[in-house]
Amino acid sequence: MSADVDVRGWLRERGAERVEHPGGTLYAHLCRVQQRLADLGHDAHVQAAGLTHAVYGTDGFDVALLDRGDRDRLRELIGADAEALVYLYGAGDRKRSWRRLAATGEIFDRFTGQRHVVRPGQLTALVDLSIVNELDVLAQLPALLDRHRTYFAELFAGWAPATSPAVRAEVVRLFGSA
Repeated sequence: MSADVDVRGWLRERGAERVEHPGGTLYAHLCRVQQRLADLGHDAHVQAAGLTHAVYGTDGFDVALLDRGDRDRLRELIGADAEALVYLYGAGDRKRSWRRLAATGEIFDRFTGQRHVVRPGQLTALVDLSIVNELDVLAQLPALLDRHRTYFAELFAGWAPATSPAVRAEVVRLFGSA
């Protein structure tokens, strides 16, 4: 419990409560993603990654709370496994990686241009984190879902082989198919 409090305090110190994000602030979004991952049965390291998933910025949200050169600091806070997920999530070049992620297990790093092969044990966590993040944004901006329903339905269907049963059920609930 105290580790979670420390991370939340660190996020507030880094300004996450002052960054606008759909549904309020980046801090509120990060907390919702963590809670949803917990509710869906993910381990503590995946929840920690959910709480900090945007600290390096992302391909879809270009605000960084921590320079990626300072990865050791985040590792100290959340652990190496969680930080590795955060890095992959933030570094992912969505155009080059997302559609085929479940099939290839590859992330093209938008920071370095390198290709990373996601370890089998990380793939489901990365896919689930990505889906839960998008589901939270879509819940905050229903018009976005209306405009891009087909894109997200196809993306999530392509990820289904790597998606956990609990997250797949969430996708089915929202989109009607996995």
